[in-house]
Amino acid sequence: MIDTHAHINTKQFDNDIKQVIERANTAGVNKIIVVGMDAYHNQKALELIDTYPNLYASIGIHPTTLKGNVSDLKPLLEHKKIVAIGETGIDLHWQKDNLDLQKKYFIEQIELAIAYQLPIIVHTRNSFKEAYECLLPYKGQITGVFHSFSSTLEDATKAIDLEFYIGISGVVTFKKASELHEIVKHINLKHMILETDAPYLAPVPHGGSRNEPSYTQYVLKEVAKIKAIDPQIVDEITTKNANNLFGLEKSS
Repeated sequence: MIDTHAHINTKQFDNDIKQVIERANTAGVNKIIVVGMDAYHNQKALELIDTYPNLYASIGIHPTTLKGNVSDLKPLLEHKKIVAIGETGIDLHWQKDNLDLQKKYFIEQIELAIAYQLPIIVHTRNSFKEAYECLLPYKGQITGVFHSFSSTLEDATKAIDLEFYIGISGVVTFKKASELHEIVKHINLKHMILETDAPYLAPVPHGGSRNEPSYTQYVLKEVAKIKAIDPQIVDEITTKNANNLFGLEKSS
């Protein structure tokens, strides 16, 4: 398994990061992508990937942060284990009156990803339409993932048409996540990758606690259950997808 989206660069993991990574390895999570959000967390991600061989990183400016300049990311991109731009995108849950500024940061990061031939990790919260409209002019030039997908089956189809992957998080284990269950049921596994979004969105049976990469196993098992297929098949296909999207085999 590959956890394609983990914020183990946050302070919640400062005291036991080594044990967290060991638990992930024991659970069969062999690679983790540490996701940046701002200057501090981008730098922290770099420190982690220099310390642990099975970690990779993305760097970006999150739509709820919007500090610094996108050009500040360029020097960090010299690192061979930076495998994506992000987390970036649009968030209309926390703030709606700065949409133009969010779009500016997002589009600049889209163009940076294209320039460096990297995929992009897209955050959408109450904002699939707005993020999709920003990406549409660049169709065919960029790929990536709509992480922790939280929109409709119709929107998932649009994302796939853009040649993006659908990121399936621990939300899939929630009983109330009926829309996500429909998406998992109806879209082909070749369009999915797995993630935790640790320390957030801990899956059942760990709801309410700190999420961590070892819990990718619960996401995998739920996808297999919904699709009524062998978990090993889910593991093989989603791992292949993640390796292909992020170029992990060549970034070691």
